[in-house]
Amino acid sequence: MVWRPDFDTIETEVYQKRLTRLTYLVLIVFGVLLVRLWFLQIINGARYRIQSENNRIDLRDVLPFRGLVFDRNGQLLVDNRPSFILGVIPEDIRELDGLIGDLCRLVEIDSLSAKRRTKEALKRDPFNPVYIKKDLTRDELARIETNILSMPGVIIEAKPKRHYLYSTLAAHLIGYLGEIDREQLNREEYRENKPGDFVGKFGIEKKWQKYLNGVRGGQQVEIDATGRRLRVLYQKEAEPGSNIYLTIDKDLQMLAEKALYDKAGAIVAMKPGSGEILAMASSPAFDPNDFAKGMDKKGWQRLVSNPYFPLQNRVISGQYPPGSLFKVVIALAGLQEGVIDPNEKIFCGGSYSLKGREYRDWKKGGHGYVDLHRALVESCDIYFYKMGQKIGIDTIARYAKRLGFNCKTGLQIGDEKPGLIPDKAWKLRRWNAPWEQGETLSVAVGQSFTLTTPIQIVRFMSALFNGGILFRPQVTNWIGRRNKETIFEFKPDVAGHWGLKKENMELVKRALIGVVNELHGTGKRAKLDKIRVAGKTGTAQVIALPQEEEESVQEREIPYKFRDHAWFMAVAPAENPEIALAILVEHGGMGGVVAAPIAKDMFESYFNKVKP
Repeated sequence: MVWRPDFDTIETEVYQKRLTRLTYLVLIVFGVLLVRLWFLQIINGARYRIQSENNRIDLRDVLPFRGLVFDRNGQLLVDNRPSFILGVIPEDIRELDGLIGDLCRLVEIDSLSAKRRTKEALKRDPFNPVYIKKDLTRDELARIETNILSMPGVIIEAKPKRHYLYSTLAAHLIGYLGEIDREQLNREEYRENKPGDFVGKFGIEKKWQKYLNGVRGGQQVEIDATGRRLRVLYQKEAEPGSNIYLTIDKDLQMLAEKALYDKAGAIVAMKPGSGEILAMASSPAFDPNDFAKGMDKKGWQRLVSNPYFPLQNRVISGQYPPGSLFKVVIALAGLQEGVIDPNEKIFCGGSYSLKGREYRDWKKGGHGYVDLHRALVESCDIYFYKMGQKIGIDTIARYAKRLGFNCKTGLQIGDEKPGLIPDKAWKLRRWNAPWEQGETLSVAVGQSFTLTTPIQIVRFMSALFNGGILFRPQVTNWIGRRNKETIFEFKPDVAGHWGLKKENMELVKRALIGVVNELHGTGKRAKLDKIRVAGKTGTAQVIALPQEEEESVQEREIPYKFRDHAWFMAVAPAENPEIALAILVEHGGMGGVVAAPIAKDMFESYFNKVKP
């Protein structure tokens, strides 16, 4: 019998040791796992829970619809429409060059700009969308939607976009939108806005931005791996902006802009008894829809380099010599000071000599003997040269300022200019030179350094016929929310009172009625059959011509930029005015020939509408 060692005992001991080690190893692994689970779920559970939710939940803004804009009769002027925007989520893009190439085949985009902006966003904020094309057409939208599942990271968003129904209509009054800038983002009134938002930059859109903007909402949206929207988990509705009802009449505004077609100039209509603006046209104009789309650098350069300055609101910021309109100021100042006797007749032979210089009348040969009434009706220069010299420049300036010139009217919809009424102190301060007597003669007929704006002129004419009350012009009738709650309602705002004698104003008013209704009146082209119009023409020189050249050169032969400006201011009905007008046609020629017929058309349209 052969002896064999007892291998079972040895193997058992070996296996027992291995099992013990394996048990310890398993315990250690489970311990590590338990510690890790404890660390992940207890210590950092809240953080990872948020990250997990963010992987499947997309937070999206819901932009409010901007408030609508209506005219005084409730006719819609500015609306909103949906606009589809193409964007990409940088974090979800697998291969950027390939994706941009696919998009270029579907829609027209700037591939270099799209790549650059996406790469920048990938480092800075990879989860927020980068918008690479706005306002997609229906065809472009269809092509993107058809291929979107094969292009991870691509999104389509619908956002409200401003729509100006009548293109350039009242553009300088309504204004335009632009992308919010850094300075605005830091201001309290823009607390509801974020980078990329479009906000009011000019006009009513800017003035009432706070109310027009609305309050943005939000959505928690569950999405799948391709970014496709599955369901809305939570939604806070956006609050639409408040609606603005303007004081302007759409039809009258259209007529004013039509009258200025292919011309540079301004027309403003006002209610003399309240300061409500019925029309405000400045030509040339611009299309606010171009800004709503997003103005590129080339488009902006075209606008700002246009020699006719389409962005300028000539009604409030165009400063022009008033020409013969200023004779009304001289008449009121002279009567109030007792310098002018309305019955005194002054001889007008066509020229007036002062210190060896000849000052001509607009009418060759003169008007003969004229009193105040006839001097205003026929716009005699010689009469007002002499009256201006009697009154003196400082007294003229004092009265002009009292009557509302040399200051802003307070219409806060843009960069309003104050105009200029010179006096001795101003010239000494500005030019370091004494005042010359001949300069007083030029001021007396609205030339020299004198500058006014169309809004000042219409307010002046309104005040003359409403008893001397200077109203602050207003363009907003009321502001209301969708639930009919009224936020703002128009109330006349009195800025001052002339304080002139009633009989003096009546004398001048009768003369201005004669300007339109008498045989030799310079404004007779504004005469109506059934309604009595009062007005005053003005022809403001841009550059003085030597007399011999002035007599030999026809108006059409003078270069455009040197031609006279055509003015006309008027009210109707003269007995109890409902509407006042100031009309300026830049380089248009004689006010009675060019501007007065425009006033006639506007009066006829207005009264045919309110009194059919």
